[in-house]
Amino acid sequence: MPFNFPKKEKLKSKKLIEQLFVKGKSISSYPIKLIYLKVELPIDVPIQAGVTVPKKNFKSAVKRNRIKRLLRESYRLNKAVVFNNREGTFAFLFLYLGKEMPTAQQVGAQMKSVLEKFNKKISHE
Repeated sequence: MPFNFPKKEKLKSKKLIEQLFVKGKSISSYPIKLIYLKVELPIDVPIQAGVTVPKKNFKSAVKRNRIKRLLRESYRLNKAVVFNNREGTFAFLFLYLGKEMPTAQQVGAQMKSVLEKFNKKISHE
């Protein structure tokens, strides 16, 4: 499976994002929190994912954008963990909860951990 993150896999629907916050379940692996919801996606992709960093913790847009880039990059590299081991289609939203600037290694390790937790949780449902 190629390590890519095409446009059709990006979560952009406002309705879907609102649904995630209302009905979604969450898994945390500090500083990353994954909110997920099993949904019918309009396009034929197994997962649509989005990332967000709160303005409250990072006032500077430059820093927020850097963290979002790190989150997207680590998801792109680790998404095979989820893609091969699940049934159904999901919407994902990754929130960065930390208050300090992370390194790519830290984000990568936590992303892998949160995706593995998601796999375990889904396999038990």
